Amino acid sequence: MTTKKQFGPKGWTPEQLDSLAGKTYVITGANAGAGFEAARVLLSKGATVVMMNRNTDKSAAAIATLKQEFGPDADVTFVRTDLAVLDSVREAAAEVLEKVPRIDALICNAAIAQVAKQEISADGFESQLGVNHFGHFLLCGLLFERIEASSGRIVVVGSNAYKMGLKKIQFEDLNFDRKYTAWNSYAQSKLAQMMFAYELQRRIQAADKSVEVQVCHPGASRTNLLKDTASTFNKIVWSILSRFIAQSAEKGAWPEVMCATAAGLKFKTLYGPTKRSQTVGPVGECPLDECALNRGAAAKLWTLSEQKTSLSWSL
Repeated sequence: MTTKKQFGPKGWTPEQLDSLAGKTYVITGANAGAGFEAARVLLSKGATVVMMNRNTDKSAAAIATLKQEFGPDADVTFVRTDLAVLDSVREAAAEVLEKVPRIDALICNAAIAQVAKQEISADGFESQLGVNHFGHFLLCGLLFERIEASSGRIVVVGSNAYKMGLKKIQFEDLNFDRKYTAWNSYAQSKLAQMMFAYELQRRIQAADKSVEVQVCHPGASRTNLLKDTASTFNKIVWSILSRFIAQSAEKGAWPEVMCATAAGLKFKTLYGPTKRSQTVGPVGECPLDECALNRGAAAKLWTLSEQKTSLSWSL
């Protein structure tokens, strides 16, 4: 299905959104970049937004900015969450379950990228795999019943990096202890996220549960994703290149907002910008590399993820 047929010649845009009053969206990594812009779009349509961020001060500043734009009654709140620490994820999920009665979509937006030198999390994971995959895997599992009760969605924000690295999960050396590279470890973390999402789709379908799972990517967007983690060289290169090849963070947010709200989205699909090797342009359906749909690897990753996070899903 082409972008033009499904969403019109300009692809999906926020202009296609109706009122979202009464709906609640939980977004990880929402105090800056695409997550913040997604929050802006959702609030502009009357939704309730719950941010799950690590930094308290930056979250307070982001909320102040949003309330200045949309008024003091804008329904946006914050739950502190460090996806790099599984105990923090557990505490944050418990707080969300206590305070948030419905979840129309959980948007797994937060990520770290291009970590220059190998870093191991408190739980023993390579940092990008820990934050991008294991932290979100646990969060999705802990919030799943609330999302199901709301007939809601889980949106996994992937990256085209998934098909540019080794194109596999390196089960024999998950942390890249033998040969760490910033690129391959990041690519593995995004592939893991997407494999998880498609495996979750399959399990939900088999169990006849009322949760929709969608996968998207932001293309090349001007965000602060590399700011705290990449090497100085990569930061300089991206700061120059992004002026010419990247789109705004606002447009980078459109795929995740679409996946959280639009009707008629497909199973086993990747959505995002569709032009210039899927880096910019109208939002629609993108080519999906078979490596993300490897069912054997996905099942193995699921079992491993349950073990590593001490969480058994009811799927």
